[in-house]
Amino acid sequence: MRRVSVDIGGTFTDCFLAFDGSYVEAKALTTHNNLASGFMDALGNACEQVGKDVETVLSSVDAVRYATTLGTNALIEGTGPKVAILTTAGYESTVPLMRARGYGDGLSEAEQANLPAANRPTPLVPVTRIVGIRERVDYKGEAVLGIDETDVREQIRRLVDEGAQAFVVSLINSVVNPAHEKEVERIILDEFPTHLLGSIPIILGHRVAGRKGEYARTMSAVIDALLHDQMYHGMSSLEMALRKAGYKQPMLLVHNTSGMAQMNSTTSLQTIHSGPVAGLEATNYLSKAFDQPNLIATDMGGTSFDIGLVTADGVKFYDFNPILHRWLVSTPMTYLHTLGAGGGSIARFDRMWNAVEVGPGSAGSDPGPACYGRGGTRPTTTDANLVLGYLDEENYAGGTIKLSRRRAERAIQEHICKPSGMDLIDAAKAIKRKVDHNMAQAIFKEVAVKGYNPKNFVLLSYGGGGPLHACGYSDEIGISRILIPPFSCVFSALGAGNMNQLHIHETSLYMMLYDANLRQVLSDFTEFNRTVVELEAKGREDLRRQGVPDDAIRARVEVDMRYGNQLAQTGIVVPFRRMETAADVITLLDLFSANYATRFGEGSQAPEAGVRINVIRVVSYVEHEQLRLRPSEVRVGTKPVARAQRECHFPKVDGAVSTAVYDASAVAEGMTIDGPALVESPRTTFLVDPGWRLTMGAMGSAWLEKITK
Repeated sequence: MRRVSVDIGGTFTDCFLAFDGSYVEAKALTTHNNLASGFMDALGNACEQVGKDVETVLSSVDAVRYATTLGTNALIEGTGPKVAILTTAGYESTVPLMRARGYGDGLSEAEQANLPAANRPTPLVPVTRIVGIRERVDYKGEAVLGIDETDVREQIRRLVDEGAQAFVVSLINSVVNPAHEKEVERIILDEFPTHLLGSIPIILGHRVAGRKGEYARTMSAVIDALLHDQMYHGMSSLEMALRKAGYKQPMLLVHNTSGMAQMNSTTSLQTIHSGPVAGLEATNYLSKAFDQPNLIATDMGGTSFDIGLVTADGVKFYDFNPILHRWLVSTPMTYLHTLGAGGGSIARFDRMWNAVEVGPGSAGSDPGPACYGRGGTRPTTTDANLVLGYLDEENYAGGTIKLSRRRAERAIQEHICKPSGMDLIDAAKAIKRKVDHNMAQAIFKEVAVKGYNPKNFVLLSYGGGGPLHACGYSDEIGISRILIPPFSCVFSALGAGNMNQLHIHETSLYMMLYDANLRQVLSDFTEFNRTVVELEAKGREDLRRQGVPDDAIRARVEVDMRYGNQLAQTGIVVPFRRMETAADVITLLDLFSANYATRFGEGSQAPEAGVRINVIRVVSYVEHEQLRLRPSEVRVGTKPVARAQRECHFPKVDGAVSTAVYDASAVAEGMTIDGPALVESPRTTFLVDPGWRLTMGAMGSAWLEKITK
């Protein structure tokens, strides 16, 4: 296997290279002004480790897989073209009204508790660039009022005069019948053909999101349009850099649905949060390979901390109406919880609460933490770790970044010690204690609200900063076993290398499976089967366009079900592709009942309200060869020899503690180390807190186990 996979984070660009049986990891600082530069730097570091030049590797690999934060950053920064919306006349206020409660979307719990004081987000599309056109399709998909072409042309010209640089066409009930949206697209292209300089991108709502819910569907299309230019030019420049270096295959972009696709089958919206999703996909694989059915995936990078779950019952957690920044969208994404807690998270002293706070603001890679010496002056988590003795000034990131303890101390003294009265070490301890507490609380909440006990899980810790903080946040929530996976510092990039090409197509379909009034189950399966056939055809066409043969394409059917008019919907994987008998309906009802009971408790089912399908979803995919990770087979219990001793400070211990420092290359599989200890590799550091024991595993993995209360 020859494969390159890259994950671009806010601080570091991670690269994982599989080349003729060799697996290597590499990192480089993310270059936000030109992502291709950091990408090629990381790839060059990886190629050097296998003794090949970049051109030789790129000309022979089967694929380059790429997870990017480009779209996420653009959304947060609010950059992008001036977007205009064409909607059905009478519905122009759908987006400005935001379902009347949208001003609370994306706010913290504390802010949502005081919504009257909440600020509405700055609109992505001002009301002057939202117009209604005369047309109407009813809920069944029947055209009630045809398109008035003259009216459409007048509105298009008016929007262009307003400065529109991208069009979103989102008409009522277009997910049932998209004919009118397609007709508007034709008229726009007639006015502004694609061969004209300055032609305008056109995003149709039904192509971006297939479910009803006009506000969320329109916002999905708006965000896709907003990111279109930046993604197009950013990905095109990267593809050009790869072509120049000898890569001839199509580049594969990681999607937030846990799949990937070529650029010609990817929307900008699908790339948001794609890096963390790749890490969760790697967690799914590791769960099977290491026989660990219950895992809490925690990814601590330079900018953020991501949490996901893999459970023994096999439930995959999707967010079907995720909130991106401050905007509700209607597109399925693998569920992850993200908070601003990373190595670059900025610490500050809150005078009102007389406490140290950390994040969500981050110093990123430019200027970076104060100790980087690149212009940063605010204290960060990394600065605190350096002051506490956990990091080596001369050997950070394999020696590629020289750290300045003096700068870190000055930043902490200026922004934490002076306003708080704490001394330097206590201030650094307070920073570490706070960031560990934030992560622990987020983990506990995410696991508990899904009905699980965190103590029944093994915590999986990866990302550049994960192994440095894992003992701290695990201890606080009572988890006593931590697995640091192979290639932990580039684990999300590894996950991108293990993904399948995959597309999800869905549509709203209100179908009563069980009518409580008539006490009858569904007997006419025509509409269900017809919808599945149509969605399968869309997925097959997506994969065919990418050169996948028909016999390699697989599909599974999923439905969203609920009792009567309840708001709570439950996703169910359908065990058949076609519904043929009443027994199939009963099977689906039983699956729904069992799943509902698991989530909300036995006895909470309400069949007396009826059971209906709201959404049908088809996942079309093609399976790729997997990277192989080997679990540990033996534990000999021998102890390595420390190369040095260093004074470190721990939040729960008074005074400095003499801490053994080991080179990761000298700690063989099966060797054990009792804390306090540090195990240093060129790309990450394992911190073994007092009362914990580390056992080195296969391929650079490790187990951390609490040995004292």
